[in-house]
Amino acid sequence: MTRNDALNLKPQMISAHKNTHCCISREFSAAAANNANKIAVVHASGRALLSPQLRSRTSITEDAAPALVRQLLYDGDHSFTYSHLISAVGSLTSQLLSTPRLPCDYNKPSRRIFGLYMPPSAEYIVSVLSVLRCGEAFLPLDPSWPKQRLLSVISSANVDLIIASRTPFGFESDSNWLPEACGGRVLWFSMEERKNGGIDWDWACKCESVKERPCWCYLMYTSGSTGKPKGVCGTEQGLLNRFLWMQELYPLFGDEVLLFKTGISFVDHLQEFLSAILTGCTLVIPPFNHLKRNVFSLVDFLQAYFVNRLTAVPSLMRAILPSLQGRDDEQLPRSLDLLVLSGEVLPLSLWDKLSKMLPRTAILNLYGSTEVSGDCTYFDCKRLPLILAADRLTTVPIGMPIFNCDVVLIGGDDVSNEGEIYVAGVCNSSGYYSDSMVTPLDTVRLSQDSVCCSSVNGHKSQYYFRTGDFAKQLRSGDLVFLGRKDRTIKLNGQRIALEEIEDTVRGHSEVIDAAVIFHKVQGELMLLVAFIILREGIPKEIFGATIKSWMADKLPLAMIPGHIVVTESFPVSSSGKINYELLADSVFLAKHVEDGLGDVGSSNLLQLVKTAFRDVLSVEEISDDDDFFTMGGNSIAAAHLSNNIGVDMRLIYCFPSPSMLCTALLERKESLNINVSRDAKSKMNLEGGKPSFFHVHSDTPATVNFDEQRRLLRTLSGRSEDNAIISKRLKLDSNINVAGDSSPANGYPWNSVAIYASCSFSRCNKVVYEGGSVVKDIYQATCSVMVPKSRNVPMQESWKVYMGLCVDASPIIVHKGQDIYLFIGSHSHKFMCVNARSGSVQWEIKLEGRVECSAAILSDFTQVVVGCYRGKIYFLDFLNGNICWTFQTSGEVKSQPVIDSQRQLIWCGSYDHNLYALDYKNHCCVYQLPCGGSIYGSPAIDEMNNILYVASTSGQMTAISIAVLQISRFIV
Repeated sequence: MTRNDALNLKPQMISAHKNTHCCISREFSAAAANNANKIAVVHASGRALLSPQLRSRTSITEDAAPALVRQLLYDGDHSFTYSHLISAVGSLTSQLLSTPRLPCDYNKPSRRIFGLYMPPSAEYIVSVLSVLRCGEAFLPLDPSWPKQRLLSVISSANVDLIIASRTPFGFESDSNWLPEACGGRVLWFSMEERKNGGIDWDWACKCESVKERPCWCYLMYTSGSTGKPKGVCGTEQGLLNRFLWMQELYPLFGDEVLLFKTGISFVDHLQEFLSAILTGCTLVIPPFNHLKRNVFSLVDFLQAYFVNRLTAVPSLMRAILPSLQGRDDEQLPRSLDLLVLSGEVLPLSLWDKLSKMLPRTAILNLYGSTEVSGDCTYFDCKRLPLILAADRLTTVPIGMPIFNCDVVLIGGDDVSNEGEIYVAGVCNSSGYYSDSMVTPLDTVRLSQDSVCCSSVNGHKSQYYFRTGDFAKQLRSGDLVFLGRKDRTIKLNGQRIALEEIEDTVRGHSEVIDAAVIFHKVQGELMLLVAFIILREGIPKEIFGATIKSWMADKLPLAMIPGHIVVTESFPVSSSGKINYELLADSVFLAKHVEDGLGDVGSSNLLQLVKTAFRDVLSVEEISDDDDFFTMGGNSIAAAHLSNNIGVDMRLIYCFPSPSMLCTALLERKESLNINVSRDAKSKMNLEGGKPSFFHVHSDTPATVNFDEQRRLLRTLSGRSEDNAIISKRLKLDSNINVAGDSSPANGYPWNSVAIYASCSFSRCNKVVYEGGSVVKDIYQATCSVMVPKSRNVPMQESWKVYMGLCVDASPIIVHKGQDIYLFIGSHSHKFMCVNARSGSVQWEIKLEGRVECSAAILSDFTQVVVGCYRGKIYFLDFLNGNICWTFQTSGEVKSQPVIDSQRQLIWCGSYDHNLYALDYKNHCCVYQLPCGGSIYGSPAIDEMNNILYVASTSGQMTAISIAVLQISRFIV
């Protein structure tokens, strides 16, 4: 059967498999025996993402990999052959079989449960295969889970032994707490120690000799509507059936490369690695933390390793759209044959974008849940145009059942083709596991009369699992997902029972009751909101500052509500139950701070400041004397607060309460009355012609009026009452004198020219003023210091600072009030802030790579931005150097970032040939543009015409229209 023939098979042509495929262990042994010296797993180091000039692939022998994989490895990658895997499986299996059992528990099933505490890795794969060969059950323990949730799951499952790695691949975690927390029942496992052992090629499957096979072989804990996580008892038959269906309909031939990137807390991860390992393919595993930090690197991994098949949730594909949209056709992952989407509803709009960007890639939409071994229906999107001609849809259908699965709809009396989805077949799990007890699934025995729609002809009378999901059947027979009527949702591919969040919050000692809802933002994105009733006498301001950190120790990140509302009561129905619909409506009636803070009112500056505090801290109430940092604020939140009210962030550290900050603002004369005046030796030019000069200084106000308060809180927006143009950059003009005698006073250079406004000086004498300055001139203003040519000016050394190694970058100098700071990095990985007057180091941070580019500073002067040789772009706190945010590119960053405050963006190039547009307020990449070569120089922005220019080492100059971020470009 050829590849094309297999892809054209119809479901009706597929027959059920017999005992030729009895278990996963037999499938793996056969694949390993046929591909002993072939690369099975690659631990990708991430160095493959560097530009081609620096790539250095490791040589692989002809028999070690198929043609597409011979050039697969890069420096830093670690590979394991099928011989390595099967040797490690044999070694670990022997050790597990020799492990003594725990004392007998009459309530516990005879099978043992082994917890696997490790990220996606070769160690994890070997651990799964070893437990299956032992005939026992495995329990994935996601290292990214909070510690308390891990301990709860371990206790609920009564785990016999935990298999863990001291140095897990691609994940920075501390496993040393495990032995003490689990009574010493931990087995440390490393592939490097096991891969070179003996191989038992004569291992014999015992399935035929065993009269009664185990009913389940793995536990997957999911969010439960009872308020506690519940373990689903998955079966080996269900996994094998899903694998064999995929292999028959969309086969792998052994020369493909697949990617294992899904977290082990999702059931989809099992097929992600089994489909490769059981067919003799090569499986590439990216570093877990790398993908978590930089989701866009997923596209680069697809390209670098010629990946042929990818499994993902739709929200992940939506997240990487900027990276896909910014690439030319030849730079898209052309090797990708099949994209498997599951775990969430697939919007029609997303399919349309993906199908246009990846026209060579087949897209498959799957539906299922942990209870049905991951998937039970499928839809091939190549049939979508025909279906859209007959039906109007907003989401892609979930299609038809996979073989050996029966899917029916049980509906009401009003609509004949809609109903709840019920599933039967080998895909169904054995039940739920908790506290050593297995309870059955929610199943019913159906007769033909009770079925309104069946996805197969003549369904059998058997027990069906009630999914809780609703669908309708199209004229083609395909199912379309409609939603649920209970309180279980899917968020980023993760099933979340809102009852579990409520139960967790109710466990807080200061909480009487809690109700959690979700609502959609902009049609697709969902936001969790928790309404909480506190015990009498509990200050809700203090509670609001601590509840999120309390929840972070007990719930996965995806389950922590983004907004907390403290209330006195909940709306109830006639039966006395919480009316969640009314509660959801109240979200839109809750007090929210609008973007235009000045519109709140100008009669009370204190109220404006308190409003800004509430907005940033996401609390309902705040008192005059509440401390910003004890309420949960940090340096990032302080940056947002200073952004919103337009003040120096240092004021928030010095005056952390609303009353103190308000008093400081009223007393700080220079903050409230910054005016532009003509210099004595220059004039304002309002008619055009030669660019004029202006100089910024502070007048001392006799009184403070609230119009100025409103203006203060609008500073960041770049608007003034007369809509004057704001000039953000100035450059030197040698024909203009700034301040008369520019010689040092008393021989000390800093006493000469006083600079009253905050500003920065960087390469090419580019000057940026904090927040911009008001100028009624359409031309860029210019300034200079004139030094008479006939005069000898002595040079003197003021101070020295040792940077460790070579300094390639130019410094950036920042004037802030009466202080002057210098920011510079070196090859020693050091980046520091130096007091330019005294030479004293204010703070120092060691980055991951050497610094070869100059830094930049945000327009509000709260953060310094700099890149490093390891491809990271750092956003550092101006005051202390703390990391506020990082963005990972795939090559060295030698280009100085450019601030685009009008669009709140940072533009920065990388050695990976891409130009990135980073939203520094929302901490995300909004655009990635391939430029054909490495980018060394800084981009340049023509703000008047909204054009950005960038050059690359390919000799290509690119002009980009940035008027709106539907970016078009012109190449020279």
